[in-house]
Amino acid sequence: MSALRTILAVPLRGLTWLGGQGTRAVASVVFIAMAVPPLGMLLRPYITEAILCLLCISFMRVDLVALSGHLRRPGLVATATAWTTIGVPVIVGLVTHATGLVERAPGLSLALMLQSMASPMMAAPALAALMGLDSTLVLVTLVTATAIVPFTASLFASLFLGSMLSISPLTLGLKLLGILATSLLAATLIRWLFGAEAIQRHKQPIDGLNIIILLIFASAIMGDVAHDLVVQPIVTISIAALAFVVYFALLAITTLLFRRIGTERALAVGLMVSQRNLGLMLAATAGALPPTTWLYFAMTQFPIHLAPYMLMPIARRLTAREKRHS
Repeated sequence: MSALRTILAVPLRGLTWLGGQGTRAVASVVFIAMAVPPLGMLLRPYITEAILCLLCISFMRVDLVALSGHLRRPGLVATATAWTTIGVPVIVGLVTHATGLVERAPGLSLALMLQSMASPMMAAPALAALMGLDSTLVLVTLVTATAIVPFTASLFASLFLGSMLSISPLTLGLKLLGILATSLLAATLIRWLFGAEAIQRHKQPIDGLNIIILLIFASAIMGDVAHDLVVQPIVTISIAALAFVVYFALLAITTLLFRRIGTERALAVGLMVSQRNLGLMLAATAGALPPTTWLYFAMTQFPIHLAPYMLMPIARRLTAREKRHS
């Protein structure tokens, strides 16, 4: 038994160290994924499994006490949920059709619509906490948005996507529902077996495991980026620039819309809305998407992983200012 503990202690220490690296480790994921293309080719068949694991870890760590506390004050949560699940896809859908992007670049239009229809990333509360922002508000809104996204995604797919999607809107909704239900069931079983206290006690090793799974997902989705950059550099760089513009536009617009609740909390909501769970859409569509859609999804990994690190100084200043005025 002691020998087994010794063997297990080594990877546990490694995960603990990795989990302690915070936003630096999250930011490094995209560069490792892009630098090792063979890793992406090897891991691409496991995108769905990686997404299920990320969802499971996030559901497993939900603070039920904090969740119930916020649900007693539903106004702000309902507003944030409506904005991220209804407001964002409506605006993106209207813009893509009004600008003619649907006809001129259907693959890119499909990518933008799937991005807008996706729920926030399950890692958003953890990233908000790392930045010192209100992670509880992010968590509660994330839970409510994730709960209704199978229905809203199905609705907007039928309204805006038409034949661009390889599966029907109803099938998309059912697959999203199945993925979320499976991960929630697994998370509930883990909490029942080990208890919430043990999960909280092992926070850093779980953070480390989460980063490794993020690397698996990022590698799988970014396997072709280096090749695309060599073969079509202008297109690849342009799509990367668009990914950054969309990310920071969502962040800025959301922060401005919610500024009345305080800049620090508004930034937390903005971070959540800009961090879209594209992996969930990849899993639901089984990756049956055009090459341009794949490329855009790959490019979104840069702002998703780099922005928290870039925004950390701003978040710290806002948090300090809010504390001085409280």
